[in-house]
Parts: sequence; C-alpha cells; structure tokens
Amino acid sequence: MTPSSGEARFARYAYPPNDLGHCGPPGAEVLLAGGAGTGAPGLRGRLERFEGAWPYLRLLARTAGVADPLDPGVVAAYWLGGELLDAVGEEELRTTVQRSFGGQPGVRERLARLAGAVPDHGFHVFVVYPWVGLLGSAGDVPRSVLDACRVRWGTVDSVDGDVAVVRSPPLTWDGEVLGLGGEERVRCRWQQDGRSFVPRLRPGDLVSVHWNWVCERLDPLQVAQLALRTHGRLRLTNDWLGRRRVGAAAG
Repeated sequence: MTPSSGEARFARYAYPPNDLGHCGPPGAEVLLAGGAGTGAPGLRGRLERFEGAWPYLRLLARTAGVADPLDPGVVAAYWLGGELLDAVGEEELRTTVQRSFGGQPGVRERLARLAGAVPDHGFHVFVVYPWVGLLGSAGDVPRSVLDACRVRWGTVDSVDGDVAVVRSPPLTWDGEVLGLGGEERVRCRWQQDGRSFVPRLRPGDLVSVHWNWVCERLDPLQVAQLALRTHGRLRLTNDWLGRRRVGAAAG
C-alpha cells in the first residue's frame, strides 16, 4: 500500500533515529520505503508505536478537529512548526506530558514553567528528552545528542554518492546558555539502497536534517517557521537552565 502524505512525512523523520535503534519498533527498512513513497506494508502500525511522538500527534489532531493523528497538517506542525501548535492550551499540553512522560527524570521540574511552549518535536527534545538535564555534566555528549535529535535546516553544499554536505547552524553550549552558531558543514546521508526522501538532491537545495539524514526539501517559509520555533524553544530552555543555576547556587 502506498503511504499517505502524512505517513510518508512522518516516516522520513522517524527513520533516522529508528535505524540507529533510538526509538520505535524494529524494522527501519519499512520506514525507509514508506518515506520514499513506495509500498510499505505495515507502515502505519509501526508509526503508531513511536511513543515519543504519538501523544503529541493525538493532541494536535484533537485540537485541529481531525480524526487522524497522521493527518498531513498535524505531522507538518509537529516536525516543522505551524499555526496549529499555538491552538493547543497550556493545560492540555501539561496534562498530555504528565500522563505520557511524567515519570521520566527531570520532566516535572522542567514542566514548572510552560508559558509559550508548544507540542512540537523540539519541545520533546528540550523538555522531555533527558539530555538537557545533563548539560554541563558529561562533556560535549549532551549538546551533540540534542543537536542531532532536533530537526535542523540547512543548504546543500555538495552531493557525492550517498552523502551530502549540508551547511547548517549547529547547537552551541557555552556552559550556561544554549544557542545557534554560524553555519558549519555537516556530512549527511541522503539515500540508502537506492532509496531517497529527496529525489534529485542538488547543491543549493534547502533541506531539513534529522540525525544527520536529509529528510525533505524545504521552502523558505518552512525554514523561517522552523527557525522561529527553534529560537523560541531555546529561549524557554535557557530560562529553565538559568533557574537551575540559581537554585544550585542557593543550595
């Protein structure tokens, strides 16, 4: 069965961490096929087992008044941003996160201030994902994991075989504050076994990157939306990190 556009887009972003064994059920090759838009039996059932994303997709679908959490608009909002995110109330988001992830270390503390937070992938990375709580205590590993897990945007610099070099601003950490640095060149996979999420990738293309995989071609408005949401998430995360420093100093 050919995947719907929402299923295919979700598969593109879910495939890289799934292939690395970070999330979702075994069988990453199904996501690779589905993300490439080819027949992928059982794709939807696998996507529903991504426990980190599914509660947010259900929340966004309910807010949008659609029955399908893999509705194209819902999936786009979760990964790339959009007005649908702003329609979700703070208490609805808090309830969803507490119910689904409240038992994970540090989550309840980071939920203490949610003003301005929205239920996108960046929220999960910087609020629920445990690595943000390890910044400053494990060398550069927490920063590098957060950088790989967030959805990045960039411009293709060159393409050589299965590898593309993408110019993209990295996540930075100076010991106190998270930010975005000047563009760096990152080696990314863009196809495997002849399958690609972005056919005919060319230098100059604007793209999204997740776990060093090129996921899709973006237009300038999508890049602007993703950048806006990323900067907003970093502001809220830095606010929590600042309060953590004050609390540690007081203790």
